[in-house]
Amino acid sequence: MPTLEQEAGLFRCCEACWHSPSRPCPDVVACLTGDFCCHASAACDSKRRDHIRALKRQNAAFPILYLGTGTCGFGAGAGKTLAAIKAYLSKTGHQASVVEVGCLGLCSREPLLDVQLPGQPRVTFLDMTEEKVPEFLDKVFDGELPGAALLGQHRNPAFAPLADVPFVDEHPFFHPQTRWVLANCGLVDPTDLEEYIVCGGYQALSKTLRQHTPEQTCAVIEQSGLRGRGGGGFTSGKKWNLARLVNADQKYLVCNADEGDPGAFMDRSVIESDPFRLLEGMAIAGHAIGASKGIIYIRAEYPLAIERLLTTIPEAQAAGFLGHNILGSGFDFDVSIKQGAGAFVCGEETALMHSIEGRRGMPRVRPPYPSVKGLWGKPTCINNVETLANVPGIMKNGADWFSSVGTATSKGTKVFALSGKVVRTGLVEVAMGTSVRDVVFGAGGGIANGKAYKAVQIGGPSGGCIPEQHLDILVDYESLKKVGAMMGSGGLVVMDEDNCMVDVARFFMDFIQRESCGKCIPCREGTRRMLEILNAITRGYRNESPHQSMERFKGVMALEELAEVIGDTSLCGLGQSAPNPVLSTLRWFREEYEAHIFERKCAAHVCVELLNYTVDNDKCTGCTVCTKQCPTAAIVGEKKTAHYILQDKCIACGTCAEVCKFDAVRAD
Repeated sequence: MPTLEQEAGLFRCCEACWHSPSRPCPDVVACLTGDFCCHASAACDSKRRDHIRALKRQNAAFPILYLGTGTCGFGAGAGKTLAAIKAYLSKTGHQASVVEVGCLGLCSREPLLDVQLPGQPRVTFLDMTEEKVPEFLDKVFDGELPGAALLGQHRNPAFAPLADVPFVDEHPFFHPQTRWVLANCGLVDPTDLEEYIVCGGYQALSKTLRQHTPEQTCAVIEQSGLRGRGGGGFTSGKKWNLARLVNADQKYLVCNADEGDPGAFMDRSVIESDPFRLLEGMAIAGHAIGASKGIIYIRAEYPLAIERLLTTIPEAQAAGFLGHNILGSGFDFDVSIKQGAGAFVCGEETALMHSIEGRRGMPRVRPPYPSVKGLWGKPTCINNVETLANVPGIMKNGADWFSSVGTATSKGTKVFALSGKVVRTGLVEVAMGTSVRDVVFGAGGGIANGKAYKAVQIGGPSGGCIPEQHLDILVDYESLKKVGAMMGSGGLVVMDEDNCMVDVARFFMDFIQRESCGKCIPCREGTRRMLEILNAITRGYRNESPHQSMERFKGVMALEELAEVIGDTSLCGLGQSAPNPVLSTLRWFREEYEAHIFERKCAAHVCVELLNYTVDNDKCTGCTVCTKQCPTAAIVGEKKTAHYILQDKCIACGTCAEVCKFDAVRAD
């Protein structure tokens, strides 16, 4: 007969083992990992078994409704859906458990609602907006699972699978994925500590404290091949060991959850959906480097993530997983939150530390590195959310488990925020070594609206574009650098034929220039000059003087040289990588730059000042609406006869095309 631990998958025997601070277990670490149970005869009775089963939600007597309430879910109307569900239950008197979970990943089809009927596996439904709730729940309480908007069923060995219902992990969005960091996301209540433990949580922390010295923990992380997921890709084990070897009366572990890249939302989603995983990873890292204080630096624009951290940190403290004498090991570790004001530069580790200290967020020269002299002059280790979220899995399953996935130099998985002109947007986690094509056309479902693929911007403002001829390049640190891109934090923005790559470069350069801290001249002035050149390339030619035309040509000739100088001489990594979007688009889409410069045309019709408006005589009815709306009187023609646009007066504002009811105005 299986033991309670085997049956429940819960590695503690009773409330007295660790949940009650007034009654600590004599060997709480061993108890937690199932080695023995000191209270088995007194507390592990049938009531406890029932409680564990209820936590696992295996024998629920009533339907369970799981609603995705991450930021993406709320943005799609999950708040209204939740209110509609509660109103329905109140009105009808039906009994059901309503559980708020995080983001499953398929953000483009939110709100997502999972239904688990008694004795059946859990099933996910898409696009569950508030107006659909009453009719949908009517069928659910009749024992029927509506076929409309059905995503699929989740595998559960406790139940026989439903006939003719596909599995969620076989869906094209999930099939290419290897979900390690996102394993619990969208499946568990993110604020329920006991549910996290049921799913195997805190086994890694217990094992680490009981079986590994700090030196051994650093060695395991280094052997696993885990590299920083925030952009630089430095080996995490080496970084930890550097901090561990420094003697100091105080050390700090900082979690960088600032995530300022446009199009990036991986860290936010992990914190919203599975915050205990991050806290467990931080505790393990703190023990490895000898830190007693952890700080989560998170931007104030992430209110839901902050709210869930403010809920879960006290829960972990009360249970003995944070704070004083964690799991009876003698290790102390406290976690606090520092809210940032949203400055992009504070994603750079030295600027981040200045911000935590209450100073202006500006980078400083290195060395000394933070691992030697960081916060308040003390050794400090800084990792981002995804890096730390990988740690529990490595310490629980071993270095070989993690390194078995990936390429020779890039191990494990990578989480990407897939957005832009793609059918299925959301969070995807793929094994290192997966091709970009598999991400975009596999998980993402290809380009939306039948358009042609043009490029994918990977790595945010510090990254670069990957053109169609390199779609089969592998997702790993070294391969991406070969094509002028970088892993970055994981933003992945897909672009189609309607995107102008010169305009894309201008967008990122405008972002970088506005977010520059201004400390060093190459970044402060160099990015401004680059932005001015890009603006000149896309500026209208109608009123351009010969002097301005000469300046534009000279600027274009100096663009690449200027980019190289900025990259070589800027103070911090953000400034050094600032020219990447321009260099990348110049490398792969030079013909678009040449068309803008020499032909004064934008083939994608994005740069409005370069558009040339003409009237189609066969379609024009002479209604004179465009004539009345033109701000420069550039349109002439008699009523009921075809009109004509005077190009020397036209300012390419596009008003004529907007007001024409006969589609007679063309933009070339």
